[in-house]
Amino acid sequence: MNILLTGGLGYIGSHTAVVLQGAGHRVFLLDNLSNSRLDVAERIGRITGTAPVVEVADVLDTIRVRMMLRHHRIQAVIHFAGLKAVGESVAQPLAYFHHNVAGTISLLRAMADEGVRQLVFSSSATVYGQPQRLPLAEDHPTRATNPYGRTKLHIEAMLQDLAASDPAWRIAILRYFNPVGAHDSGLIGEDPNGIPNNLMPYIARVAAGQLPHLNIWGDDYPTADGTGVRDYLHVMDLAEGHRAALDHLGRTHQSCDIFNLGTGQGTSVLQMVRAFEQASGRPIPYRIAARRPGDVAACWADPTKAQQVLGWRATRTVHDMCASAWGFAVRAGGQRSCQEDLAHKDDGCAVRSVECKP
Repeated sequence: MNILLTGGLGYIGSHTAVVLQGAGHRVFLLDNLSNSRLDVAERIGRITGTAPVVEVADVLDTIRVRMMLRHHRIQAVIHFAGLKAVGESVAQPLAYFHHNVAGTISLLRAMADEGVRQLVFSSSATVYGQPQRLPLAEDHPTRATNPYGRTKLHIEAMLQDLAASDPAWRIAILRYFNPVGAHDSGLIGEDPNGIPNNLMPYIARVAAGQLPHLNIWGDDYPTADGTGVRDYLHVMDLAEGHRAALDHLGRTHQSCDIFNLGTGQGTSVLQMVRAFEQASGRPIPYRIAARRPGDVAACWADPTKAQQVLGWRATRTVHDMCASAWGFAVRAGGQRSCQEDLAHKDDGCAVRSVECKP
């Protein structure tokens, strides 16, 4: 198939591109580079042997999206593009509704105009809000507690209404839990601009000496060690979940369905810190800070539906997650050091040759 990935140069999009190209699909990436880098496409090419076609554009530009769908004869879309920081969404709700909800409307209009009606949507376990029971199954009540989560719920409802209006649509909504880790090559991984918001890249930068310590937000939760418990999922397992969802769309008669993608196991923040120390051989200094408003004590998935319907199951361990994230952090840190060295080289006549090696 010819598959368009919106936000395809981002963390999850790039790993999904690797999996899809490995399965023989032709992948095309649309990205506005707001939180990604253009050289990710070249790294995908080094892993798979073929660099994907990239269009630098915003999903809000309906005409550009239509042109890409038509020119590349796209048959299915995986929609990753969107803003995703909970705290930022509280401070900038209009930006989140504009980019996430209006951006999805723009994409759907373009798809409808070009007759492309297979879509996999990147949703989030954030839509469940405060868990009423664990593990979280797809029939658990939804109640987002922040603007980011509400944008996901708005989009989910919109997709369900769209599918009900036209049975030609085939839509899979994937509610992710907590993606972490990196590709085993160390070429792609989670490398956000600025100070990371997510636990794993923050731990990695502490281990690498780029940040002084990790803040653990609360150690008085009703959990085994007092720290928050989450369902951490290796990004390559998540990427394979998207391939399974696409395969499912090709054979299902269900116009729209929802699936949790998680391991079904909870891991506390302190357990993740210890696992990363073991994988990296580095100490992770941390400080206990006050709980953050809105954080829940524990959250993990019931992935039974994805296992039964999609034939998908997460197989990688917490050690795999930490080891791959550390491998990427070491490589990415070396690349950043080389780039900084080049940027600050002397302006004199003697030009030093700097080679950035893996």
